[in-house]
Amino acid sequence: MKRGHLGRGLVATLILSAVAVLAVAIFAGGASAQSVAPKAGACTANSSTRNGNFVGVVHAQPASGCQAHITDDAANGTPPLIWHKGPVMGTPSTGPVVVTPIFWDPAGHPMASTYKSIITRYLGDVAAASGTHTNVFSTLNEYFGSNGNISYQVRLGTPIDDTSPLPKNSCNLTSADRTGIYADGSGYDACIDDAQVVTETENVVAAKGLPVDLAHIYVLFIAKHVETCFTGGGTATAGNACTINHEPSGAYCAYHSQTPHGLVYANLSFPIYDSPTGFTCSSDAVYPTVQAPNGDPDADTEVSPTSHEIMEAITDPDTHGGWYDSSGFENGDECAYIFGSTKGRPGRFYNQVINGDRYLTQEEFSNQDFFQTGLGCLQGE
Repeated sequence: MKRGHLGRGLVATLILSAVAVLAVAIFAGGASAQSVAPKAGACTANSSTRNGNFVGVVHAQPASGCQAHITDDAANGTPPLIWHKGPVMGTPSTGPVVVTPIFWDPAGHPMASTYKSIITRYLGDVAAASGTHTNVFSTLNEYFGSNGNISYQVRLGTPIDDTSPLPKNSCNLTSADRTGIYADGSGYDACIDDAQVVTETENVVAAKGLPVDLAHIYVLFIAKHVETCFTGGGTATAGNACTINHEPSGAYCAYHSQTPHGLVYANLSFPIYDSPTGFTCSSDAVYPTVQAPNGDPDADTEVSPTSHEIMEAITDPDTHGGWYDSSGFENGDECAYIFGSTKGRPGRFYNQVINGDRYLTQEEFSNQDFFQTGLGCLQGE
């Protein structure tokens, strides 16, 4: 997610030819298919997903709802996705993609065991379903890079419980953001920037002796009450970008990037929904309420941005040489908050059954489907 959008365009017919040649970038409930009309309002996903050194951002949405495409599966950006001549993950040369969740819950910032277990189970289910066409990860098979064709082969790394203390605040936590952020009325008590997210991830990886290469993604799950921002300093101006807050800088829910040392990582800040700020990171941007197929709104919400960031990291790991459209949208950005048809009962809608378990995740983008139908967002190939 680092480095600015390069804005290079390739002729669409060349992309079509390449795709044709390679042929290869949340809910227990009933079984009847149902759909719900989206709430009024407009999604903000059409803004750039590239902000300075960051790309692939999951934007926060107005809680009043998006006019998202629930059934027509049309993309948010300006597709098709264009390959920018760089490497990707999940190729024969890199091997399967190992996704390692790191749950950073220092003293005073606990994470519920169910939150960790549902997210870990989801990643394990995605790994167990590798090679199938039953979920959004199967859309990876049509993309390629300078190092070969991607195939849906994911492995779950050993989950890590990181209890290291939080560093000193690097961004200025405003008094307004100490309350009224989360559904329970509580707010932030700490604020860290991307440099500190990177340092913590690198420290954990080094301490465990884990590899840093294009076969490994490290997903850092941040505890509740911790605000994160792209850079340190002020959070009260639009010049910075932070998680949902009461300031103009409130912007994102998650992002992915790569360090200068080649470490591919993602920041999954704690999910926010039903927020007094009027913004959300959850399915209530589309549906009347948060959908929780596993009975845990926090974990069920976090599954979708987790999917979003992993898919983008695989197809655009160095954040400038992979797959994105002329507006800078990666495959996850194209379909953010687009869920397609669902099953289950209201409050527990799901659209993915992976390894026998139910989840609600955004759809993922397919160039092939876009060229064939003009839409592009799929629940599986």
